[in-house]
Amino acid sequence: MIRQIRQVKDVLERLYEKYNHHSLIKPDPLQFVYQYRRKADMEIVALLASALAYGRVAQIEKTLTNLFGRMGNSPFEYVQNFNAEQREKLKSFKHRFTTGDALTDLLELLQVVLSRFGSIEELFSQAYSSSDENIIPALSRFCDSLTTSHNGQMTRSLKYLLACPVRGSACKRLNLFLRWMVRDDDVDTGLWKSIDKAKLIVPVDVHMGRLCKILGFYGRKSISLSTALEITDSFRQISPADPVKYDFALSRIGIVENCNGNFRPECQSCELLEYCFQRYCDG
Repeated sequence: MIRQIRQVKDVLERLYEKYNHHSLIKPDPLQFVYQYRRKADMEIVALLASALAYGRVAQIEKTLTNLFGRMGNSPFEYVQNFNAEQREKLKSFKHRFTTGDALTDLLELLQVVLSRFGSIEELFSQAYSSSDENIIPALSRFCDSLTTSHNGQMTRSLKYLLACPVRGSACKRLNLFLRWMVRDDDVDTGLWKSIDKAKLIVPVDVHMGRLCKILGFYGRKSISLSTALEITDSFRQISPADPVKYDFALSRIGIVENCNGNFRPECQSCELLEYCFQRYCDG
């Protein structure tokens, strides 16, 4: 087992060195965060970009270009001053099944958060405890606080944009937001200094789930919160202080290399070829 962990770590380190570079962020939604310089703006953009990070990459990029184009030079000030006139202008907004009404519900919720706490980080920090095993209890309390800020009423669309772990969701997009905010390297912003990156959970979607199954990190048939926790525990054996370290690099295999799980000539140069081939033979 120790040998296997060392072998996987060597592969992951090569992937990290190959892909974990600022120049490779695009077309990831994180690119929009770096279009701003102020922390207040970057934090708002990160939450909105991660909330809408579902569907095809090209469509996400188109949606976020549209949205942040509407918000002007300071998304933070846009949210602070959000009013009925702006809500009306956003009625035409749509991203797959997220409508303009759902988006404006989220913006009004963020407006309340900024008014009461000054920043999203401050609200999250109040939910966070260093004694928790991982970030999930804080994330649950954070979602509860958002519900309270919204007078206890959360529409179905808003619940989807802010998926809470108490419902068993893997919370891919909120965990992605936390990775962007907490980790600090050539890719992630490190804007939040109050949260320990060792507590983070891997943002698991279909693509990440496929790669982690190839690596032998879990054996479940579906992706859920339990799956995300099992995958994170596997990464924690390799990198205890930073279990989400390899998330961006692994995601590039799908986004940059167009991996879809089927063998192609390009697979010959992939660091995961041995694991994919072994799984193919076993399966």
